[in-house]
Amino acid sequence: MSLNGIILINKERGISSNSVVNKVKYLLGADKAGHLGTLDVLGEGLLPVTLGKGTKLFDFFLNKDKTYKTVFRFGYTTSTLDLEGEITNKNDKIITIEELKQVLKNFIGKQNQMPPIYSAKKINGKKAYQLARNGISKIELKPKEIEVYSISLNKQLDINTFELNINCSSGTYIRSLCRDIASNLSTFGVMLSIQRTRCGDFFIENSYTLNDIKNSNYKIISLDSVFDFSKITLSQIERDKLLNGAIVKYNAKNGLYKVYFNDEFLGIVEVNENYMKFKLRLV
Repeated sequence: MSLNGIILINKERGISSNSVVNKVKYLLGADKAGHLGTLDVLGEGLLPVTLGKGTKLFDFFLNKDKTYKTVFRFGYTTSTLDLEGEITNKNDKIITIEELKQVLKNFIGKQNQMPPIYSAKKINGKKAYQLARNGISKIELKPKEIEVYSISLNKQLDINTFELNINCSSGTYIRSLCRDIASNLSTFGVMLSIQRTRCGDFFIENSYTLNDIKNSNYKIISLDSVFDFSKITLSQIERDKLLNGAIVKYNAKNGLYKVYFNDEFLGIVEVNENYMKFKLRLV
C-alpha cells in the first residue's frame, strides 16, 4: 500500500532540503517524496515533506506565507549576504534598538525586492549562484514584488546583533531583507541564522526530527485534512465523468470543495455556475 500524506520535518542546519526529503523517503519506504518550499543549507526549521500523492500539492501551496526567526548582524556584509560568503564591505557604525525599530516600520507591506546574487533564481536556464561561483560578474536579476506582513524585534543579542520575527509572503529572501534594512540604517548587514517556524497552516511545534522518524515517533497528516473546504461525495457516474476530464453539472455555491467517491479523497474541485472541474486532482 502506497504512503500518501504530509510529514512536518524540523530540518537541521547544514543539510539540504533535498537530502532531508531523500532520507525521509528511504526511512518510510515511500514511493515518492517532495517538499513544499526549500530551505537553504544554512537554514533550519519547518520543512513540510510530501509523500506519494502529496507531491501533487506543491503548486497549490506555492504561495503560502511563511514566518521566520532570524538573526541579523550589522556593520559588515558578505558576497552571499550570510556566513557562507567572504566579507565585501564593513563600517564602524553602531545600531541601537531604537534606530532599528524605527527603520523596521519602513518594511511593512508590499515592496520590490532584489534577490541575492547567490540564489536559485534562474538566468537563461542557469541558477544565479552557479553563475556567481563561476566568476561571472554581470548577473542581471530582476526585482520581485514581495510583502512583509509583520516584522518585530525579539531581542538584542550583542552589539549590532539582533533577533527578529518576520511574517512574509512566499518568495521573500530574508537575506535580501537584511541587506535592505542595513542600507536604510546607512550600514551593511549579514544574516547569521534563519529558522522557519511556520509555512501556511503548518507550525514547527508539530514537526519531527530525522531521529524521530528513525525511532518511529511521527505522525503523517492526511491529504484531505489540510484543506478547510466543504465535502462533496460523488456518484459513480459523476466520478467517472470527472476523472475522464468532463465538466460535471453540480448544484452548489461557487467555490472550492473536497471531493470524494465512497471514502476515497479524489482532490479539490471548483464549482462555478453549477458546474465542477478539478482544481487539484490526486488520482
